[in-house]
Formats: sequence, structure tokens, C-alpha cells
Amino acid sequence: MTSTARPFLNRRLAEFGTTIFAEMSALAVRTGSINLGQGFPDTDGPEEVREAAVRALRDGRGNQYPPGPGVPELRTAIAAHQARRYGLAVDPDTEVLVTAGATEAIAATLLALLEPGDEVVALEPYYDSYAACIAMAGATRVPVTLRPDPEQARFRLDLDELRDAVTDRTRLLLVNTPHNPTGTVLTREELTAIAELAVERDLLVVTDEVYEHLVFDEAEHVPLATLPGMRERTVTIGSAGKTFSFTGWKVGWVTATPGLVTAVRSAKQFLTYVSSGPFQYAVAEALALPDTYFDAFRADMLAKRDLLTAGLAEAGFSVYRPAGTYFVTTDIRPLGESDGFAFCRALPERAGVVAIPNAVFYDHREAGAPFVRFAFCKRTSVLEEAVTRLKALAG
Repeated sequence: MTSTARPFLNRRLAEFGTTIFAEMSALAVRTGSINLGQGFPDTDGPEEVREAAVRALRDGRGNQYPPGPGVPELRTAIAAHQARRYGLAVDPDTEVLVTAGATEAIAATLLALLEPGDEVVALEPYYDSYAACIAMAGATRVPVTLRPDPEQARFRLDLDELRDAVTDRTRLLLVNTPHNPTGTVLTREELTAIAELAVERDLLVVTDEVYEHLVFDEAEHVPLATLPGMRERTVTIGSAGKTFSFTGWKVGWVTATPGLVTAVRSAKQFLTYVSSGPFQYAVAEALALPDTYFDAFRADMLAKRDLLTAGLAEAGFSVYRPAGTYFVTTDIRPLGESDGFAFCRALPERAGVVAIPNAVFYDHREAGAPFVRFAFCKRTSVLEEAVTRLKALAG
């Protein structure tokens, strides 16, 4: 048998092992714990949307390869959604691309737009696929850290730090709002400053807006593409999974100018080529649901947010109340802890609940060390039981 000292995994991906989500989900199964770590709902979305998928299957629509850009019905629905919600005029034939979820949209976009040696400024903490996709493109990530503001119970973007991070090698800004994992929703003022910087330095912007319909209280979701000078330089990423609770369908999309969409499609065609055929027809119907659906969905998640955040506070955590997404970030230092990894690995045995250490979303691991993320996209009864279990920590 021939042996070799050369590692199988290439240098660009050597820092990425098994994701923390796989580890913690396996721990939940092994210990019988409530899994508030991975962000997927434990109930299905609207019955009429599920039936639309079944109808598409039975009618033979999408059972073979769908068109490369996505089925026309879904592309038209995405364009109509952007126009109805945000006043954005998008051509469904040239400015929309359907992808295998937002994760592929991010990968295809970064692979298409980056050259080796380019720098990407990303808001830290960030969704873990960002770092891997930047690495696969041969580019360099430059994190700008969202800083905790305990008085306001939110994380804030330091605009001066963002500006200082941009160099002559910066190719694009990677923005996520509403923001996973902190739950921050960037304000119109913050987004205006980002737009002005992008225009001034002639940067592309990739904006991950998959939680666009999950904003709470007085927060407002402002798509970057609606701001002056941004339409022609912004790639907007959306997803059906988070809005309609069908995460397993993996239906996402990109909207941008024709040149940008063509570039992203050039990379996407060699990743999955096409995907989710029958589900695309169902998502087209989902996007046309009346505003009452979106309002009820947001209200349901708001009630669950309030239930979990109140319970976490009673258990002794310092809670950063999310203005968006279905995640809540907590500080474990009031519990006498400071290592999020150790805390999360011990939590199933201590309280029968699984969470995620935020440090996995940071380059600067020490900045995220005392923070832990919980998901509240679960049934109310499950959250109530989790809260009861977590209160044992206070004792």
C-alpha cells in the first residue's frame, strides 16, 4: 500500500473541519437534549405551500432538470416580491437566479466575483460558510467585529472600523442583515454609511438578507440595493427556507444587475447545475401569499423570542434581545463562565439543552468566547420545556 505524507485536504480548507452544528446536533441526540443549536424549525410551513409541491410532483413539473436560471414562475414571483415589498424593479429574465439555498448563492457569488488575493470585508461574527467560501475563492477575509453594547442589549457596527478595514485590495463587502448570530438589524443610517463607502471605494457588496421577514419591534429591514448608487453594485441573496419553514427544500436566489447575475450563474452551473425542481413551483406560490401570512409568521416568532429571552434572563444569562432572525445571543459570564465551547459541551448534561458557542463565528475567537447562541424557531411547548430545564442553572 502506497503511503504519502501529503494531507488530502487542500491548504485553503485545512482550517475547516466538521461544523459545530454537526457536533452539537449529535450531542443532542446522544444525550436526549432539546436542540436549540441548529437553526431549523421543528414544524412545517403553510399546508397550501406543501400541497403546491405535491401538485407539482403529480403534474410532472420539475421532475426533470428545471431551467438553469430557475423556473419562470419562481423568477417572476421573486421579482414581484422585490417590487411589492421594497419598490425594487427586477427583471425576472435577466436579474434573478435560483440557487440551492442561500448557501449555494453565497458560494457561487464569491467564486464568481473574487480573484486570488482579493480581500473581503465581512461583519464578524459571521455565518460559517462565509469563511469557507472566501477561502475556496482564494481570497482573504478581513473581519470587522460587531461590538456588544450591554446598555442597549444589542451588537453595534463601528463604522470607523469598517472604513479602516478597506484597502486597495478590497474587492467586496459581505453584509448580513438581519444578522446571524447576533440578531442585530442594521439601521438605515448604518446601511447608508456602508453604501456611501462602497460607492466611494468602488466596491461590490454581497448582502445576505435571508431573515428579511423576521424583524421585530421598531426595527426595519432596508435592502442595500434600494440605497443611492447600490443597485448596480449589489448582489442580494434571499431564501425560502427561513421565511416559509421548509429549510430542507433548499430554494434560494440571487437578484442583481444582468452582468452580476450572469457572472454568478457561470459559477453556479458547475456547482449544483440545477436543483429543487418541484419545490420551485411551490415557493413561487408561497411568495404570493398575502401580507397576513408574513405578519402572522413574524408575530409567532416574536412571541417565541419573548418566551425564550425571558427564560434565559431568569436562568442567569445576560441576554442580547434580537431585533431580527430567530436566534438570541447570550453572555455566560453572569453564570461564572467564560468559555463558550466548554459551556455548550457541558450544557446537555447540566440542563438537557443544546446551544452553539458564538466563537465559531469569529476569526477573533477571544471576542466571541463568552457568547452563546440559542434558536427559538421551535414549538412553544419545546421552548417552555427548555426554559424550565435552563432555570436549573440559576440554582
